[in-house]
Amino acid sequence: MTPVRVLIADDNPVVRAGLSALLATAEGLEVVAEASDGREALSLTRSHTPDVILLDVRMPGVDGISALPHLVRLASVLMLTYSRDPDIVREALLLGAGGYLVHGEFTVDDLIRAVRDAREGLPHFTPSAAAALLAELRTSSQPQRNVTPSSERLHNSVVFGLSSREVEVMDLIASGMNNQQIAAACFISEKTVKNHINRIFAKLQSTTRSEAIARWLGTARPGVSGHG
Repeated sequence: MTPVRVLIADDNPVVRAGLSALLATAEGLEVVAEASDGREALSLTRSHTPDVILLDVRMPGVDGISALPHLVRLASVLMLTYSRDPDIVREALLLGAGGYLVHGEFTVDDLIRAVRDAREGLPHFTPSAAAALLAELRTSSQPQRNVTPSSERLHNSVVFGLSSREVEVMDLIASGMNNQQIAAACFISEKTVKNHINRIFAKLQSTTRSEAIARWLGTARPGVSGHG
């Protein structure tokens, strides 16, 4: 059987060397290139044509999430990272990643199996990534507590540039939930909720919950009231 050609993209040279050494011991795997960021990964993928890319999330310059939509057009991509953030897991999968492995949650055999299966299009998830995926599925299957009509929500999400998760969080803010309640409803941490709210406030040009709610519900627009 033709060896599985692998490219490793990680900004940490020690991690790259360790992964390369591990995969070199496996029959039928060949590490063809190593990259230190997303830009280099894309360039090396084009020149070395790997079957599978092991891609870190956080890298200087072009990070893994930014490079992912371009890389998945050229090869199967497995996220291999320390990040357990459910939103990052969700975004990576939506952008086309074929699996998500968190360091410390897999054995050498697990990694080798995941790489081999990735070429065949079979997904692999380590426990925290699987938990994030399950939470997302549960959230999406629950009745949505829409404060505004769906057409108005769609209009507002386009006008303000909110992502689907930010729309969900904004609706929960408008329903009167606090950060702790939003975190529980969305199966995410309060820290992640705060990050979403900071981005939402910036996009809605608001500094308070009440101002953001007013703009979201259509009773105000940036530059019309308050301090836009």
